[in-house]
Amino acid sequence: MTYSVLARDPQTGTIGGVATTGSFCVGGWVLRGDIKIGMSASQGASASTLLGEQMLAQMNLGESPDAIIKTIQEKDQGLEYRQISMLSIEGQTAVYSGKSNESIIDDFHEENFVTSGNMLGGDQVISSIKEYFQGADANLPLAERLLECLKQGAQAGGDKRGLLSAAMLILHPDQAPLTLRIDHHEDPITQLDLLYQKVTSGDYYEWTKTVPTRNNPYRYK
Repeated sequence: MTYSVLARDPQTGTIGGVATTGSFCVGGWVLRGDIKIGMSASQGASASTLLGEQMLAQMNLGESPDAIIKTIQEKDQGLEYRQISMLSIEGQTAVYSGKSNESIIDDFHEENFVTSGNMLGGDQVISSIKEYFQGADANLPLAERLLECLKQGAQAGGDKRGLLSAAMLILHPDQAPLTLRIDHHEDPITQLDLLYQKVTSGDYYEWTKTVPTRNNPYRYK
């Protein structure tokens, strides 16, 4: 029901994720993150928010994404109806795409980057996302590259039902977390982009520079 991207910028320490789907509230369903640990995405025909949280908890215990996938395979009898991916704070990635999800099902992962999707509207959705990200200007903010990943995926077919929601989660040790969600709109990626532009400029953006962060938990001005 979804395609998503998780990525890390090794130059800045930023980690981020984006997701979009042909149903409602994709951010609440799919994306989880912790700047101390990494990020996870859980989607599919029987999406599990519990798995998203479990993957973070296991990474926090020092388990690698690959090892966590193996553990979940042993325990979760419904995994073939799910699609899960992980990105550790060090840039390790892993992904599993259950075969019982509705086609087209696809995924790709490498160091610092993982993307996956199911119920896709074309064979090139994931490859288009991958090719864009691999060739993108590394000096662009990670959030902007991730937004463009969503756009590239949509142009290549997106969700075969069309798109109704989109979300972004960006985490950085010296910045306030950025959690943006478009829960229901006929053009959710455009709306997500517009919201991103608004919250990264003007008075609101200046205010976010005064709130506590991971590296400065008591900041107030």
